[in-house]
Amino acid sequence: MGEYDMLTAALAVACAAVLGLAVALVRTRRRWRAAVGERGWLLERERESAAEAAIAAERDRIARELHDIVSHNVSLMVVQASAAREVLGTMPDEAATALGAVEDAGRGAMTDLRHLLGLLAPAQDGSDSAPEPGADAAHTPLDPQPGLDRLGPLVDRISFAGLPVEVRVSGEPRPLPQGIDVTAYRIVQESLTNALRHGDGGTAEVTVRYADHALRVEILNTGPSVLTGTAPASRGRHGEGTGRGLLGLRERVAVYGGDLDARRRLGGGFRVRARIPLDRP
Repeated sequence: MGEYDMLTAALAVACAAVLGLAVALVRTRRRWRAAVGERGWLLERERESAAEAAIAAERDRIARELHDIVSHNVSLMVVQASAAREVLGTMPDEAATALGAVEDAGRGAMTDLRHLLGLLAPAQDGSDSAPEPGADAAHTPLDPQPGLDRLGPLVDRISFAGLPVEVRVSGEPRPLPQGIDVTAYRIVQESLTNALRHGDGGTAEVTVRYADHALRVEILNTGPSVLTGTAPASRGRHGEGTGRGLLGLRERVAVYGGDLDARRRLGGGFRVRARIPLDRP
C-alpha cells in the first residue's frame, strides 16, 4: 500500500503540474493575443498617420509646383502684354514681338501643367501623359522637370521681359540629383520672377557655385535703397505678393537639409541665398 500511495501521490502531482501548465499556457496565449491585437492597432494607427503625412507632403509639393509654374509664366505674360499695349499704336513690330513672348509663356505654362497633371493622373497605358483634347497633344512626350541645364532659356525670357540678368558659375559643374537640380532651378526662377514683378528697372545677378559638399545659389537684384525710405515700384497691380513663393522655396530646400535666406539689401534690391548639401544620405 505504501508504494501504491506513493504512485497515486506522484500521479496527482503530475496531473496538477500538467493542469497548472495548461492554465499558464492559456493565460500566456491570451496575453499574447492581446499584445498582438494592441500592436496591430498601433501599427494601423502608424500606417494611417504615415499616409496622412504623405498626403499632406504631396499636397504641399503640388501647391509649390503650381505656384512656381503659374506665378512665373503669368508674370511674364502680364509684363509682355503691358509692353505690347504701350507700343501697339506706335511700334507694331515691337508689339508683335511682345505678344509672341506672351504666347510662348502661355505655351510654357501649358507644357509644365501637362507634366504635373501627367504625374497626378497617368494615362491608362502607364505613360506620364495627361489627357488633353486632340490626338497629337495626347501623344506628345513630356519634357522632364527643369534643372540648371535650362537656366539659359529662363534668363533669356527674363532679360527679354525687361530685367537684364548676368549669370556666373563657379566650381566644376557636375550632374546633380534630380530633386536638387529642380530645386536650384526653382530658386532662380522664383527670385528672378519676383525681381521682374516688383523691381524698378534694375538688374539681376545669378551665381551658382558647385562646392565640394554643397551647391550654393545666390540671386541679387538692384533697386531703391531701404535707407531712402522709398518702396520699389510694382509692375502692374500685383502688390507685394503673399510670400507663398519664398515659403515654398524654404520648404523645398529644407527637404534636402539645406537653408535659404531672403532679405532686402541695405544698398537696394533683394538677395536670395541658398545652400543645399550634396553629401547628405
